Amino acid sequence: MALHLSHAVSDGLRRTLTRTGGILFTGFLLIQFATQAAVNTAVLGYLPADAADQFGANVGITLPVSGPVALALFCVLLPVSAAFFAVVARALVQPFEGLSALPADATRRLGRTTVRLFVGGIVVTVLIFLGTAFLVVPGLFFAVSFLFFVFAIAVEDRGLVDGLKRSWALARGSRLKLFGIVVLAGVFGGGIGVIAPLFDLAGAPVAGDAVTIVASAVFFTPYYAIIASAYLQLREDPDGTDHDSPEPVDVSGTSRL
Repeated sequence: MALHLSHAVSDGLRRTLTRTGGILFTGFLLIQFATQAAVNTAVLGYLPADAADQFGANVGITLPVSGPVALALFCVLLPVSAAFFAVVARALVQPFEGLSALPADATRRLGRTTVRLFVGGIVVTVLIFLGTAFLVVPGLFFAVSFLFFVFAIAVEDRGLVDGLKRSWALARGSRLKLFGIVVLAGVFGGGIGVIAPLFDLAGAPVAGDAVTIVASAVFFTPYYAIIASAYLQLREDPDGTDHDSPEPVDVSGTSRL
């Protein structure tokens, strides 16, 4: 099925302004604040005392714990984040009238799904990084092709390899339109990256971290909802039949780029 990008954007924004969208926004904020604080604290904790004193003035949000504890917290937050996005992905693809609450099966097989998403996230990140290192374009191609792997694994209960293949198949034929979504995220990421240094120069690193995290949540909450809406369009068969069940979907008729 052809992707109607304007509909994905409008529908994604509507989904953002629901209870599920609010849960996504709140969870994103909490995870980002905790992750940033854990990273800052771990860095300070493992620096020599003299360097830590000098570097500490430019560090933003921190926690009153040691470096090893902060590092352990960071390691825990990675799978927690994967589990959270699995639950939200399942919630976002509900019919619009169901977005006022999480679905009853939002946590089904969550442990297995979390492991698959966590490992898949590492694989996709490595592929995008390596692709970007080689003339940028391959990295963007991988980013577009694996845009739906979270939904393929979480919503359709697919395995890691099958989920990546499913995302690749869903993106086929719509990569040029999806490319715009990915580029927008990249431009935003580049822009948001200058906020913290500006606040550091002003002597307010904590405020810089806070502004960066809030701005990221404001952007990426509708961004994630737009991807969910695009996924709902593209998972339909050419005849327009929507598959609400988690069973694998036949994508043999998907149009190619």
